[in-house]
Amino acid sequence: MRPTVVGRAAAGALGLGLLLSAVTTSPAAPWAEVGRDRPLDRARHARTEAEAAGPGVAADLEPAVPELAPEPPPTTTTAPPTTTTAPPPRFTLDPYRGLGAWMDVYDWSATFAQHAPALGPEAVDHLAAQGVQTLFIQASKWDAPTDVLEPERLLAFVERAHAHGIDVVGWYLPTLEDPGRDLQRLLAIAALPIDGIAVDIEGRNVDDVAERNRRLVDLSAQLRAALPGMTIGAIPLEPVLMEDVNPAYWPGFPWAELAPHYDVWLPMAYWTNRRGGWRDAYLYTAANIDRVRERIGRPDAPVHALGGIGDTTNPLDLVGFRTAATERGAIGGSIYDFRTTQGPHWPELHPLRALRG
Repeated sequence: MRPTVVGRAAAGALGLGLLLSAVTTSPAAPWAEVGRDRPLDRARHARTEAEAAGPGVAADLEPAVPELAPEPPPTTTTAPPTTTTAPPPRFTLDPYRGLGAWMDVYDWSATFAQHAPALGPEAVDHLAAQGVQTLFIQASKWDAPTDVLEPERLLAFVERAHAHGIDVVGWYLPTLEDPGRDLQRLLAIAALPIDGIAVDIEGRNVDDVAERNRRLVDLSAQLRAALPGMTIGAIPLEPVLMEDVNPAYWPGFPWAELAPHYDVWLPMAYWTNRRGGWRDAYLYTAANIDRVRERIGRPDAPVHALGGIGDTTNPLDLVGFRTAATERGAIGGSIYDFRTTQGPHWPELHPLRALRG
């Protein structure tokens, strides 16, 4: 069954390569800092091993001697020294370091945009002006007409980001109703010229929790096997939600089983969805970073702190958020999402740039 699913996914990625032969730029759109009433699709590392070894060069140290001729003086030939430097790995944790910003399909795609017109690639210029180092962009959706949503339009965002020196991580939310299709879409996204991929783990479409967990772990394992050199991020629901706020939301979440398949963790610690003590941005961020590392059994696991939501938070929250991220040794931070991030938020987010080092 697995080879069949992976084969199907690889075919989807190959088809994508043919589809992406031309890139078109979509119409411009303002990045209005307004709230939205919409569902959230929320959301990347084994490094590429580069081995370099020059072939051995052996000199002929015993030249032929003509018969009856005097023995010639010995000849020694030394091969020139060979110095080969391994190229840097293509995929690293760098795209998850520092200051990030998020876009979903409701922001940028003509198919799903909830504001007319959709954001155009020039919105990336605003990210660059704010010092954003990574764009996390939703590259498809479970009901999208193609594995990569509007690939020409999406590529225009990717190219614009790279022109500004901004890394791009593509993300996708699998429903797990058709794991083969989910994998096909993820591999098609991974075939794009991006710097990482991330899996948004929050879909509860499969009612049976044990079966949902089995499918999630299996999908994660197949994705890792198919992308051995790519940095893969997990964007899970936050532990505090599933353990304290509502233990019935996703009981028995398979942290330990998922741990071998992901390189960096981006828990959705949205303090703005909480009330009471958990509404504290510092407390909520710190607790979720700590618990993710505990649950996966890696005290030093790379974590990119993800908070928000943008239009319901405030600058004081962001001071607590970035303080917790820094104290807990997070490698980066961001809030969800770009379009809802208010102007006064950016100065409080700028210090997260230093986390890239």
